[in-house]
Amino acid sequence: MRTVYVNGEYMPETQATVSIFDRGFLMADGVYEVTSVLGGKLIDFDGHAARLERSMTELDMPALPITMAELLEVHRELVRRNDLSDGMIYLQVTRGAPGDRDFVFPDPEETAPTMVLFTQSKPGLADSATGRNGIKVISIDDLRWGRRDIKTVQLLYPSMGKMMALAAGADDAWMIEDGHVTEGTSNNAYIVKDGRIITRQLSTDILHGITRAAVLRFAREAQMEVEERAFTIDEAKQADEAFITSASAFVTPVIDLDGTPIGTGQPGPVAPRLREIYLEEVRKAAI
Repeated sequence: MRTVYVNGEYMPETQATVSIFDRGFLMADGVYEVTSVLGGKLIDFDGHAARLERSMTELDMPALPITMAELLEVHRELVRRNDLSDGMIYLQVTRGAPGDRDFVFPDPEETAPTMVLFTQSKPGLADSATGRNGIKVISIDDLRWGRRDIKTVQLLYPSMGKMMALAAGADDAWMIEDGHVTEGTSNNAYIVKDGRIITRQLSTDILHGITRAAVLRFAREAQMEVEERAFTIDEAKQADEAFITSASAFVTPVIDLDGTPIGTGQPGPVAPRLREIYLEEVRKAAI
């Protein structure tokens, strides 16, 4: 049985509860982060912590009830108590439970935020079959709200996109707006053409991926050419390679889009090399 963290206390998962009046439950009024764990160490914790603070600021949420140093210790304690080697730590912060349902934000002086964390064990996370062999994706319309740069718990449409992909015999979906790819349901999207890595530029249209930032930095350090711009589905189908990045998928090749093989229909040289570089570098920096 897992030990989880709820509002300052560690407890068995079966004893963990949150109020039915919590705004995360009633209004999706909350944000979250997922930090990967490899070999019992946290991957890119500082990046996730900084993005958490940004998401909360963008939503006018009050500050965390603990410091970032204390939050790091909570992550480490959950790793220890759950004997977690490879997996993830999920963190969610909501605007709290004011005692009744109301569209108006509660007074932060009277309503404390709700903060929960739990672990998810994923043995062999860095050596997944999809990481080696690639995934198939489909394209769907992007029907999400306009602030995708905030990592909120509003995940209904991405979940629907995952289900659309499964129904089509694929693994995931890339979302399309104005003819261009925004991102995957839970990841950033890339194509490779003539050795150039192409991915959408940062804006409110996409999540500012922590893994994205690291991978692009490592790519540039390895003298790979990076172009940050929107690309179309047709461009993607004619690309030499494609891939996704996320905190749990790291760098994963995309080998098929809407039934069209990408390149040779097998992982090309760029994505596997980036995955290798990324995992090597973040393991060295893990805390």
